[in-house]
Amino acid sequence: MATAGQPKLIVSADAEALAQAAAERVMARIAANPGRIAICLTGGSSPKKLYQLLGSDSWRDRIPWDRVHWFIGDERFVTESDPLNNMAVARAIFLDRSAPPGHIHPIPTTAENPDQSAQAYARELQAFYGAESLDPARPLFDMVLMGAGPDGHTASLFPGYPAIEETERWVVGVPQANVAPFVPRVSLTLPALASCHEMLLEIAGHDKQPILTRLLNGERLPALRARSNGETVWLVDQAALPEGIRGPR
Repeated sequence: MATAGQPKLIVSADAEALAQAAAERVMARIAANPGRIAICLTGGSSPKKLYQLLGSDSWRDRIPWDRVHWFIGDERFVTESDPLNNMAVARAIFLDRSAPPGHIHPIPTTAENPDQSAQAYARELQAFYGAESLDPARPLFDMVLMGAGPDGHTASLFPGYPAIEETERWVVGVPQANVAPFVPRVSLTLPALASCHEMLLEIAGHDKQPILTRLLNGERLPALRARSNGETVWLVDQAALPEGIRGPR
């Protein structure tokens, strides 16, 4: 196991093998907790194959749906019916078929602005956690799923934005995105994302090779700064992996 906060690099043959490996890690993390489980999902294209696996007949029956709660690391400030809505995609692919409605925790986007949505989601997370401050000895999440954008952002924490430096709040509003789609966002902060037993960063595809190169070379982008207080794993496929790079440092 990697030491606390230090990324461990795992390379899969292709995107399908990566999704399989990610699903196995999700199931292992679920199996490690006999009580209430909290998993923080991610949006974008990276997790779709994983979500399809978790919703398939062979995997769905392995999940103790009555014990698992599903959160999300960031959301576009659009309605739940908008195709850009991250949690709506996860719900359509696998959650709505099996998860109890009360166990799905989307970021609300009906507030007047992203800041108000952030405050509401922070209250929901704190109510679930049972405290208003995070205890390093008691993680908020069992697992946090992450991805990396072409600019090195993760969740909706963009390079150079004030939100990346937030240390007190659990959730913040992001008034403008750095990449498409250019809509406001709501995002968990680095301390909230770090409060997990395992953080799993998925990077797949040849188009991700440039940003993975920058991350592996130690450039201090948000995706590099996102570290679990427990175990941090970078799961990448061969297409994304640059030649001659040994791993995170």
